[in-house]
Amino acid sequence: MKIFDLMEEHDYEQLVFCQDKATGLKAIIAIHDTTLGPALGGTRIWDYETEEEAIIDALRLARGMTLKNSAAGLNLGGGKTVIMGDPEKIKSEAFFRSFGRYIEGLSGRYITAEDMNSTTQDMAWINDETDYVVGLEGKSGNPSPVTAYGVFRGIQAACNEVFGSDDLNEKVVAVQGAGAVGYTVCKHLHEAGAKLVITDIRKDSIQRIVDDFGATAVEPDEIYSVECDVFAPCAMGAILNDFTIDKLNCKIVGGSANNQLAEDKHGKMLEDRGILYVPDFVINGGGVINVYEELKGYNEKRALSRAGAIYDTCKKIFAIAKEEGITTAEAADRMANQRIESMARVNSLYLG
Repeated sequence: MKIFDLMEEHDYEQLVFCQDKATGLKAIIAIHDTTLGPALGGTRIWDYETEEEAIIDALRLARGMTLKNSAAGLNLGGGKTVIMGDPEKIKSEAFFRSFGRYIEGLSGRYITAEDMNSTTQDMAWINDETDYVVGLEGKSGNPSPVTAYGVFRGIQAACNEVFGSDDLNEKVVAVQGAGAVGYTVCKHLHEAGAKLVITDIRKDSIQRIVDDFGATAVEPDEIYSVECDVFAPCAMGAILNDFTIDKLNCKIVGGSANNQLAEDKHGKMLEDRGILYVPDFVINGGGVINVYEELKGYNEKRALSRAGAIYDTCKKIFAIAKEEGITTAEAADRMANQRIESMARVNSLYLG
């Protein structure tokens, strides 16, 4: 594995390896781009099979955060942390305080937050060692509700584009992933009159949504072929690939999962099948909007209002894709990168 070749491909700035034998910490911090501001991205904990898999995931997620933060109109660059290990076994106060010291050592180039398998308590321990952490209790807290609201608004925008109306009554939505975000997405959809089909690897999480919202449960492998209006991936990434796209029986793909396209070509495959893809880093931007508001002085109503504007961003992307004859994934990348390029020119002005 040639790490510098990987970093050169999308011009990553920095890759930091953090190891602490005493606590068992094995963390990788990837900083992609800081043109717009300090790199912000959550801390993901996963029991990766190999170090190579963890490095690749950190790099992919960091670049996704650059695009997400830019598309959301935030003055933040993109970064991400992945921590290797079983989240049920490795956590402790010392573990996260050790990690917090590594973040402090970056002197503000990177700001972390919650992500998969990390919690507000974990962030509080990190905060004991550094101020470069957001998503804290008593401030913005858990970003899941705002993330979910943004996803709901993105689904509405896609339905308006495909069906001519925001109305979700009787629309069938197949949701993959019943975690904190997936549950709240289901809540919004249920309240809007949608019919839900749900799957997850955790049976108790599925049952909660079945009980609360009258959803129909299916096995994980069955979710792709469910006949539905919208397929909402709200779990792991890279689930839209050569095998799954052929199974899809929907008109729209839009959900909270990061890096949904396994490869760039899969955006075109979805378009060729007549499926409208809502770019993941746009529709799931509510979480980073929420924690950005914490940096500005948190206001929940303002955070929700800004997340609601994801509707308008999605419609803008759909229009760019139509006008320029490109996929929605390409349109979203272009919009985000154009903002970074324009701000790079502004930042080049010498202030004295």
